[in-house]
Amino acid sequence: MITYLEAASVEQAVAAMADGARPIAGGTDLVVGARQGKASLPESLVGIHRIAGLDTITAEEAGWRLGALVTHQAIVEHPNIRADYTALADGSAIVGSHATRVHGTIGGNVMNASPAMDTGAPLLCFGATATLHGPDDSRVVDLADLWTGPGETSAAPDELLTSVVLPPPLPGTGSAYVRLQYRRQMEIAVVGAAAAVTLEGDTVTDARIAIAALSPVIMRIAGAEQALIGSLAENSAVAQAAQAAAAAASPISDVRASADYRRAMAAVMTRRAIQTAVARAQGHDIPIPASDTTFGS
Repeated sequence: MITYLEAASVEQAVAAMADGARPIAGGTDLVVGARQGKASLPESLVGIHRIAGLDTITAEEAGWRLGALVTHQAIVEHPNIRADYTALADGSAIVGSHATRVHGTIGGNVMNASPAMDTGAPLLCFGATATLHGPDDSRVVDLADLWTGPGETSAAPDELLTSVVLPPPLPGTGSAYVRLQYRRQMEIAVVGAAAAVTLEGDTVTDARIAIAALSPVIMRIAGAEQALIGSLAENSAVAQAAQAAAAAASPISDVRASADYRRAMAAVMTRRAIQTAVARAQGHDIPIPASDTTFGS
């Protein structure tokens, strides 16, 4: 029999987690996975969807704080996210279906730790951190240190993610997330790539490149970033960065794509992400989500 507690506070939720309960809010991963037979529901659940303050997007000196219960739809609709963290809006706009985006939360997405999540690569490019609240204290963890493997994190069983913080982007930054997709709705990335590119004049002064669905965890690609920094984002530099991403990938073969195909598409998706990010940094209006703009191209 499954037991369920609706927490009224972070402290109450953490106490329940210390006793073995698993947190649930939107349930778009946990419940759907159980219905599909991927994994049974935990014996004990604690609902966190009514905890006050976890569903807000707030400006802070350190950047923007996204509460764990902020939905993908709220991210897509927020004007500051769309303007300054456009790649995250790109990713959030294509998570599952409309129903998934309305109910699914950024906290659940991050803690699900899927290497194919559409928000993960943008979050890495922006240097996002996760705030984890435990029984005695809270701590801040870089997402690169939080994700340890498919569906695995470094969080303790009694630590609740309460927010994700996005540091302020550098002036002159444009960003984009694109994925290889066979359809526009209810899709999981076969290959995904995010880029955040900063320009001073025509020169790239900073670059962050991350790939998804190509390794056990979403990761940034230092070689791709180095290929762009100091360049004019010309075709040769972009091609070198794209090839660096493909070389760093360690994809698997499954029913959706072979490893060789994924590796080849890693270069294509990275190139598209960089080109779109550069165009946005230059002031061009590229609609959200960027994947729709590049679909089929």
